[in-house]
Amino acid sequence: MCQRPAWRRGDRSVSVRQDRELSLAELEAFGQELDSLRRRTLADLGEADARYIRRVRSVVRLCCWSGRALLMLGWFPPTWLLGTLLLGLGKILENMELGHNVMHGQYDWMNDPEFAGRHYEWDIVGPADFWRHTHNHVHHTYTNVLGMDDDVGYGVVRLFPEQRWKPFYRWQPLWVTLQALLFQYAVAIQHLRLDKLLKGRISVQEVRPLARQFGTKLMRQWGKDYLLFPLLALLLGANALAVLTGNLLANLLRNLWTFLVIFCGHFTEQAAVFPPEVLEGETRGHWYLRQLRGSSNLSGGPLLHILTGNLSHQIEHHLFPDLPARRYAELAREVRLICVRYGQHYNCGSLWAQFATVLRRIWIYRLPPAAMSDPQA
Repeated sequence: MCQRPAWRRGDRSVSVRQDRELSLAELEAFGQELDSLRRRTLADLGEADARYIRRVRSVVRLCCWSGRALLMLGWFPPTWLLGTLLLGLGKILENMELGHNVMHGQYDWMNDPEFAGRHYEWDIVGPADFWRHTHNHVHHTYTNVLGMDDDVGYGVVRLFPEQRWKPFYRWQPLWVTLQALLFQYAVAIQHLRLDKLLKGRISVQEVRPLARQFGTKLMRQWGKDYLLFPLLALLLGANALAVLTGNLLANLLRNLWTFLVIFCGHFTEQAAVFPPEVLEGETRGHWYLRQLRGSSNLSGGPLLHILTGNLSHQIEHHLFPDLPARRYAELAREVRLICVRYGQHYNCGSLWAQFATVLRRIWIYRLPPAAMSDPQA
């Protein structure tokens, strides 16, 4: 059964969640209410949702191609900056609002091959098949379960007191900075399970086909951004270095933004983690409760929601990953009311307020437990 996180005495980094423990009857009713909300939304899906995702695809194409065209004009500051920003915006929208959501199967009901979750390939170095397994299956099944959900710290960051401390965590502000700058690579490498390889739990033969698949996608992405378009610039008499640098910066912007959104959705002050025992006999109500308690929302307007792929509604995404993300804002109003009825904390705050708590976790939990409880540490 999901329980309130067991914060340690002397832990200075987080405050205790204020959740009421639910009886088995309440848990069943809680799950039924959320199931009913999901069914009503599924029954209401239609042309407006299809139009929306097609518009998103068109905006992605417009941003990317207009950005690339402006970069062909060279280092002239207004056009180079605008071109880089437009290309970065297109990549962010493709990653967050288009690729991520389509790969969840949110638009499979359209029966349009271009929006088929099982076949979509996105514009980052990590193969979509990697993401469909590590994220869609593992993360969304075992959300915030220690030892089961690899997204808890991604193997290099200690963010909760329940995680066993290791010496290299002392330097985790550095590891997190590198992860943010290279986030698309970190996400791709996660699927290779190099930690298990180094510990002898899997063989080189098991990793080799995955590494080959990653290498193929990596070369394709590098070839497009760092070879094809710079060469095209040379053929057109444009500045290849300006094009290359613009592509590098656009990818960097996408990496940093994706990192920010994902960490703010999972590792804030009020996010909880759970022991593996929580999965024993887990009912639908238990599962919903775990998604709620392990997630964090971001308050803001429509632009923020679109730029985050509506992962600003991370609670609703974890509850209903296969519903079109554009519906999360309206779902959030009902989910919040359900939380009030059942005495559950609805974790929501501004982007920068939530990120501040993430940074605090990163800083505090770099220390071993003994040092954390020492007021002089």
